[in-house]
Amino acid sequence: MTVSITDVARAAGVSASTVSRALRGRPGVSDPVRAQIEAVAAELGYTASQSASSLASGRTRTIGVIVPYVGRWFFGTVVDASERVFSAAGYDVLLYNLGSPETRKRFFTRLPVRKRVDALLSLLIPDEEEAAALRSLDIPLAVIVGGARDGFSVVGIDDHAGATSAVRHLVNLGHRRIGMLSGASEPLHWTTPIERRQAYLDVLADAGLPYDPALEADGGYSVEGGERAMTELLAGRSRPTAVFAQSDEMAMGALRALRRHRLKVPDDVSVIGFDDHELAEVIGLTTIAQPVAGQGEEAARLLLRQLDEPGAAPPRQVQMPIHLVLRETTAPPDPRHRSP
Repeated sequence: MTVSITDVARAAGVSASTVSRALRGRPGVSDPVRAQIEAVAAELGYTASQSASSLASGRTRTIGVIVPYVGRWFFGTVVDASERVFSAAGYDVLLYNLGSPETRKRFFTRLPVRKRVDALLSLLIPDEEEAAALRSLDIPLAVIVGGARDGFSVVGIDDHAGATSAVRHLVNLGHRRIGMLSGASEPLHWTTPIERRQAYLDVLADAGLPYDPALEADGGYSVEGGERAMTELLAGRSRPTAVFAQSDEMAMGALRALRRHRLKVPDDVSVIGFDDHELAEVIGLTTIAQPVAGQGEEAARLLLRQLDEPGAAPPRQVQMPIHLVLRETTAPPDPRHRSP
């Protein structure tokens, strides 16, 4: 038989409203009475109704999460890490996958999260109109990647600095024909490919190396795309001696393409990635490591802090650390491949 709040009140010798205040942690109940009620409720096996508690508190105990590519490793890892933090705090997650311009437009037009979530974590970068729509929800907001934005807590890394380290590593090894697998066709206002490409161009310029469009190919931030892009570079008039892949998944595709062309890594071509994917160490991939799960955890903590402390400091920007991880896929170029 289901135990009701009235049963608890009768057994504890208090009113039902007192039981409700005590179990919700509301003021107006002395510590001894609260302890007595909690003991009686535990003994009877009473569990407060989540929907009733939500109505009373004005909270849904749900966090909204919007992502551009839920099936990709980076986004899936961030969502998984943030969900664990939310779950530990007693919150459910409502996930929206905005994988196409049409879906994204429909979401921001209708805002289906209104009155359904207590806070929102965005793994895509909203434009100004979209950001204004999210601010109209009047709930705590956080975004992964991107620069500072009014009304949002921002968690991310310095993409330009990370890509700079990657390309400079290849230059310092002596490479002069350095290719890049980029994400030129990435939609949805994702700035990561732009920042990493600009770093590539800046390092080449600083090293006195001309930019050759034939050394850049769009890998679409996927293993399959990386393989196609690497194959495109190999079909060029003069293959690169090193390649910077803007993501580890594209780097993995590049390694597969090189293997199929009977080229050795790093003897014939060096490859460096970005992310430190969970498989990067297994395949010996030199890469730029970023705390992918850590970004999800930190963003979740920032949102929970805003929910628990409404009067706390305003949202802030958190930049997570990155570092170069040297493994087996990079080395100085073979002298036979040096440019004159």
